[in-house]
Amino acid sequence: MRPGLATLAPALAPRLMRWLAAGALACAPLVPLAPLATLVLLMPAVPAHAAAPAANASAAKSASPAACAWPAWNAFRSTLLSADGRVIDASTPRQVTVSEGQSYALFFALVANDRASFDKVLTWTENNLAQGDLATHLPAWIWGRRDIGDDGKPVAASAASGSSGAAHAGEPQWGVIDSNPASDADLWIAYTLLEAGRLWNERRYTALGTVMARNIVREETAVLPGLGRTVLPGPVGFTIGKDGWRLNPSYVPLQVMRRFMLALPEAGEWKALLASSARLVNETAPKGYSPDWVEYHAKGGFAPDAQTHAESAYNAIRVYLWAGMLAGDDPLRASTLATFKPLADFVGAHGFPPERVDTTTGTPGPNEGNGGFSAAVAPYLAALGHSDLANAQAERSRTLAQKSPPGYYSSVLMLFGLGYLNGLYHFDAQGRVAPAWTSACPTPR
Repeated sequence: MRPGLATLAPALAPRLMRWLAAGALACAPLVPLAPLATLVLLMPAVPAHAAAPAANASAAKSASPAACAWPAWNAFRSTLLSADGRVIDASTPRQVTVSEGQSYALFFALVANDRASFDKVLTWTENNLAQGDLATHLPAWIWGRRDIGDDGKPVAASAASGSSGAAHAGEPQWGVIDSNPASDADLWIAYTLLEAGRLWNERRYTALGTVMARNIVREETAVLPGLGRTVLPGPVGFTIGKDGWRLNPSYVPLQVMRRFMLALPEAGEWKALLASSARLVNETAPKGYSPDWVEYHAKGGFAPDAQTHAESAYNAIRVYLWAGMLAGDDPLRASTLATFKPLADFVGAHGFPPERVDTTTGTPGPNEGNGGFSAAVAPYLAALGHSDLANAQAERSRTLAQKSPPGYYSSVLMLFGLGYLNGLYHFDAQGRVAPAWTSACPTPR
C-alpha cells in the first residue's frame, strides 16, 4: 500500500530543500557558493501538508506521451542497471560504476521516456557520488569495491577506510574509489537535466542542471592562453608544469556545448567554451583521426600527448559519434565532418573502424574495432551521405553483439549510435535533443 503524503513528507523535506536551494543558486551570480546548509536555514520551513499539492503537480507533469519501443534500452536496463539505479561494469573485479555511465543512463532514460529509471539513476548518483547533493558537489568519477584492487586482490584495511557498506572482515566494502569528478560525465548530466526539465516540464531538473552547469564552469574549466576558456577533464590532475594542460576531445560534444550556450545566455563563459571545444575537436586531428588525449601549451598550442603517445582508441571513438549526430544546420557540422574523412575512407576500404591509430602519422594498428566502434562511426558515415557504409557498420555491430555480449562500454556506444540511426532521437541546431516520443515513433527495425 502506498503510504500517505503526510507520512512521506518528513523524508521528502530534505530533498525538497535541496531542490529549492538549487533554484536559488541557479539565479545567483558566478561567485563562490555559500554552503547549502546556510541557504536551507534561510528558507522558511515547509509544513507536512504542503507536500500534497507539489506531489499532485508532479504527478500531472509525469503524464507524458507513451514511450517508443526500444528493445536495446530494455536489455541495457535489465542487464547492466541495478535495481537501485547504478550502471555496473561487470568486466572489472571491483564491479565499478563510473559517473560517465550514470550520465549516459540518464540520457537514454530521457530518450526512452522512462521517468522511473531516470529518477532511480539520478537518486543513486546524487546519494553515492555527490555526497547526497548534486547542487553543491560534482559527482566522483568512480565507485565500487574498495576492499580489493583493480587486480582483484585484497587491499590493506587502511586503503579501504571510509568506504560505505559492510565493514566486517571478509565482506565486500563499497564506496567512492576516486573522488575527482570527470567533466565529460558532468556535462552530460547537467545537459540531460536541462533537457529533462524542458521535455518533462519539470522545473526542479532545470534548476539542478543550471546549478551543475555553473559548478562545471567554476571547477572544471580554465582560461588557457591563446585558446580561451576551455573544459578541463577534471578539477585536478590535468596540468603540465606551469603552462601546459592535458585535454580530451571526446569530452566536449559540440551539440551539448551549444545547448549550454543558448540555454544559459547570461553565462557568457559558454560561448567561449563552445569556441575552444570546436578548436579542440578540429585542430587536434591533423591526419583525420582524433586522439584520446592531447596536450596544450601556452607556447606552441596543441601537441601530441606524451602519456598516451597520441593514440586514438577508446576515448576518441566518441568524437566521431558526436560529430555524426550534429544537426544538419549546425554551423560547425560541415567543417567537423570534413576533419575526419580519412576515418571514413578507412572504413570504406576495410569494412571496419580500426581499434587504435597513431594520430601523428595516421597509421592504424592491426586490430579491428569492436561492435561498439562500428555503432559509433555509423552516424558519422550516414552524415557524410554514405548510407550503405553506415548500414553495414550497424549490421556488423549487431552481428558481433549476437556472438558475444558487448559489455558496458560497447553497449553504450550501440545505444547512442544505433538508437540515433533508428530514429529514436536527434539533435537540433540549438543542441536540443528531440526524442521520437515527442512526435512520432519510428518503425521498429
